[in-house]
Amino acid sequence: MLLFLDVDGPLVPFGAADRAHPLYDGPPVPAGHPLLPRVDPALGPRLTALGCALVWATTWGDDANDCLAPWLGLPPLPVVRWPDEDERPAPLHWKTRPLARWAADRPFVWVDDEITGADRAWLAAHHPAPALPYRVDHRYGLTEADFAVLEEWLRAHRRGVLTRPRTPPSAPR
Repeated sequence: MLLFLDVDGPLVPFGAADRAHPLYDGPPVPAGHPLLPRVDPALGPRLTALGCALVWATTWGDDANDCLAPWLGLPPLPVVRWPDEDERPAPLHWKTRPLARWAADRPFVWVDDEITGADRAWLAAHHPAPALPYRVDHRYGLTEADFAVLEEWLRAHRRGVLTRPRTPPSAPR
């Protein structure tokens, strides 16, 4: 099971009017990443405990491994390389199709703060394996409630409750 992970919003919360975002201590903050102390280092072990193959799905690119992985205590992770596209596939998020291609026929979870119903519907219709496009509230980042949803979905998948019929190779997708 893959877990595609966005950074800005899910890991770096932007803060909410009703609550200031906490700041955390960790390794030295690299130049150019002043928001890194907003990332809770405890998220690294929590993400690892989900038992998924973690993959960076962020515009941070290799900076996610250089700056964020050490902060979270994670090893270097694969990084999705985004295609250069002039036209965005509205109303889909620009990441939706590339992530489905990257996953191929594998099940996945996608954690992002910009996922919409259009992305969910497109993945349900076009991705042959179970997929959970999960939207995180960018004001707070990943919370205990979010982890509860992810863990329940993963448990259901591992029990075989979440299955998708295979699309015959000749059928259009």
